[in-house]
Amino acid sequence: MPSDIRAPRDAFLGVEHSLTGRRWAARLGDERLALAMAQRHDLPEAICRLLAARDVDLDGVPDFLDPTLRKFLPDPLHLKDMDRAIARLMKAVEGAERIVVFGDYDVDGATSSALLLRFFRSVGGNIGVYIPDRRKEGYGPNTAALTRLKEEGAAVVVTVDCGVTAHEPLAEARRIGLDVVVIDHHQGEIGLPDAVAVVDPNRIDDESPHKQLAAVGVAFLLAIGVNRALREAGWYSEARPEPDLRQWLDLVALGTVADVVPLTGVNRALVRQGLAVMGKRGNPGLAALADVAKLNEAPGAYHLGFMLGPRVNAGGRVGQADLGARLLSSDDAHEVGALALRLDEFNGERRAIERDVLDQAIQRIEGIYGPDRQGLPSVLLVESEGWHVGVIGIVASRLVERYGRPAFVIGLDGEVGKGSGRSVRGVDLGAAVIAARQEGLLINGGGHAMAAGLTVARTALPELASYLDRRIAPQLGIAPPVRELGIDAALTPAAATQELVQMIERAGPFGAGNALPRFVLASVRVDFAKTVGEGHVRCTLVGAQRGRIEAIAFRAGQSALGPALLDPARPVLHVAGALRIDRYNGRESVRLQIDDAARAVGSMLA
Repeated sequence: MPSDIRAPRDAFLGVEHSLTGRRWAARLGDERLALAMAQRHDLPEAICRLLAARDVDLDGVPDFLDPTLRKFLPDPLHLKDMDRAIARLMKAVEGAERIVVFGDYDVDGATSSALLLRFFRSVGGNIGVYIPDRRKEGYGPNTAALTRLKEEGAAVVVTVDCGVTAHEPLAEARRIGLDVVVIDHHQGEIGLPDAVAVVDPNRIDDESPHKQLAAVGVAFLLAIGVNRALREAGWYSEARPEPDLRQWLDLVALGTVADVVPLTGVNRALVRQGLAVMGKRGNPGLAALADVAKLNEAPGAYHLGFMLGPRVNAGGRVGQADLGARLLSSDDAHEVGALALRLDEFNGERRAIERDVLDQAIQRIEGIYGPDRQGLPSVLLVESEGWHVGVIGIVASRLVERYGRPAFVIGLDGEVGKGSGRSVRGVDLGAAVIAARQEGLLINGGGHAMAAGLTVARTALPELASYLDRRIAPQLGIAPPVRELGIDAALTPAAATQELVQMIERAGPFGAGNALPRFVLASVRVDFAKTVGEGHVRCTLVGAQRGRIEAIAFRAGQSALGPALLDPARPVLHVAGALRIDRYNGRESVRLQIDDAARAVGSMLA
């Protein structure tokens, strides 16, 4: 799991330096709020601690534990230009005009494209999808593609997960008589592109409180708005029934989780309901993808982020850009089966390329700053000729996890480089990239707080690195960032029951903005341990009152966790991790997924 990056706080159980080199810090600041929650709502204190740490107030507990769309879903018309987008698309549906969805090649773009394709197809729209090639066309709308779509009969293009900074291509679209509706969630500039409508909660002039929406969330609101307008116009009949939009919440959930936007408010409600829809396996493409990924349990946010999302992404990263959108929008069992297998193969290729680029990036960074990483700048910028642009975003994420600061990875092709950046909490990377572009340091660039992309001339790299370092340093603070591991509460092994885990799951789904609850089993001893798989350690932990719990530490062989857990002297440890229900051969039990451990100095078991 990524470290929590924040200012130093009092160490939980006094752990200033764990076996993996992190300080343990309590996520909860107000103990009194947790106690008040426990008393009013008759909940375990451990549950109330994690709720209070996630800024849930005393009255908000029921809605947090049961996040319904009725409570959290906003009216689409609260977004600027949504009325204009609805009017133009309704006119296109009624007049059988050709609509083309122009989607990004990542999961957010693929799910947005598939959702709108399914929706407009269901209401009788003349609809198609276009996904640009990452390497040949780059990110977002381009003049050549828009011109070709116009020549092929498109009357309206709907950009999804892109478009808010595409000034020149959209100006050309206007000139040739092609109407464009922008559906995006990236940060824009003061000047908006010339389009029929620019719907983006992160427009500078939009006061929407739902700025955390992924593009697929905005696309879902668009579908709701168009559907309502068609209903009011009498479009639906017995022969053409109104669609149930809830059937596509599985796509909304996948795109939202995979784009790593905060799982708070409306996003959390969308994902919670979308996971329930996904569990019914109504989307043939998602069902086929789950099968090739060997997902044999009810899907959770983890599966979307680490099993399904990467496979959908693989087409745009190292394969064919439109495979993800095709998989998610097709109802042909044979087609989706073949597409799922191809995406799984591409994902294997992606992992191999990613490992190679990551190893090279680490060598370059530590070749300059040494293994002790002294003198690291506030933002890492590493580049090389020929790095595959399909994996640079993932590699940037790995560098953030390793070094605890924002990172850009840039693949150079001659005199131009294409880069992808990932950030840490409290650093707005999208704003920094937009500012660098406005300073003339970039050919193109944009993004949102936690992720950004850019195109830069090779000769501008030194000045860009200096500019980003100066801009981001104040956001990180004067002191270097502290690698911390957030802890929700301490438990005994005996207290880690299935009932507790089931209640913890009600606080989910977990991900960005709603961190996976992490507990410490204090002063436990490893009763049994063995290495399994590729460096994983499976073990049994025993507490002072003889309570026992099964546990596993993934990739422990690559850190100090492995030797400590396998130590024949069986030292007393504090062990931190997440509780899960382990389902195997029809049997359910609680298991701790170990994230970290520390030696319990002065502690001993009875």
